[in-house]
Amino acid sequence: MRATKHAVPRVRRGRGLVMGVPLALVAVGLLVCVALGLTGVSGAGSGQPAGAAAGATAQSMPTTADGPDGATPSAVPPSPTAPSPSPTPSTGTPSPSAPATSKPSAASKPSATATPSPSAAGSARTAAAAAAQAGRIEPGTSYQGVATSYDAADGNGACSFGPSGDLMIAAMNHTDYETSRACGAYVRVRTADGASITVRIVNECPLPCAPGQLDLSHEAFAKLADLSVGRLPITWTLLSPGEPDGMSVRYKTGSSQWWCGIQVIGHRNPVAALEVRTAGGWRQLTRTDYNYFLSPDGGGCGGPIRVTDIYGERLTVDGIALRPDVVQSARVQFARH
Repeated sequence: MRATKHAVPRVRRGRGLVMGVPLALVAVGLLVCVALGLTGVSGAGSGQPAGAAAGATAQSMPTTADGPDGATPSAVPPSPTAPSPSPTPSTGTPSPSAPATSKPSAASKPSATATPSPSAAGSARTAAAAAAQAGRIEPGTSYQGVATSYDAADGNGACSFGPSGDLMIAAMNHTDYETSRACGAYVRVRTADGASITVRIVNECPLPCAPGQLDLSHEAFAKLADLSVGRLPITWTLLSPGEPDGMSVRYKTGSSQWWCGIQVIGHRNPVAALEVRTAGGWRQLTRTDYNYFLSPDGGGCGGPIRVTDIYGERLTVDGIALRPDVVQSARVQFARH
């Protein structure tokens, strides 16, 4: 009885084992299928999809709209396996692959006024220099006044030039004479009826000569009107004539290494400044109303001289000996304007 009872349970356990094996295999199969399905899903976002190689090949192919040789750099994206090139530092010049709307840097932007033409630059410099140096009488300006006349004798006057070779000369009114700045200036004088003459300023017309007034030599006045007219309304302008040929320099009587006065003669344009070379460099001398530039301590006397006209041109004269009251050629001349 006991043996029979014990044999029945063993048989039952054997059946459960036999049936449990297929069930376990089925479960394992289901787990494998689920695992494979999950593996496929996770692979889609892993960067290593099954179609990655095909995608890379498609991206590396150039577009054919312009042909392989006609593709622009921006039309061909870089290979996904190649590192992106490091950016090139900007030099102010747009890259060939830059879009058409990109703007160059301010440094490379052309400026219409940054570099004017040589003629414009020269005109601007000339105008600025003339305005700074001219004093009361400016180039290109028309002045109104009256003309009177005087007996000029040999043509000498307050400018200390000495006798004149011709008497087409005039005395400038005290105000525009401006401590001899007008000395040597060439002036075109016109009347209302169109008559005109050119005179050189060699003298000063003292007060009450009014600003704008010119006291012409009798010889000059007679070319405009009869001397009996007395006062003649005029306009006048500064000139830069074709002559004379060259300038000269003269040391004043009494000049020495201890004191000297220097004068410029025969200059085409009015003289604005005179300098002498000293141990400390160029030194500008003070001008007198009798048209000499003075070095009260003798500094620079007998050395190089630098002369500047009202247009800003500066000429250096060397080799002028300290010889009082002797006219010495400077062998230079200001440019015509």
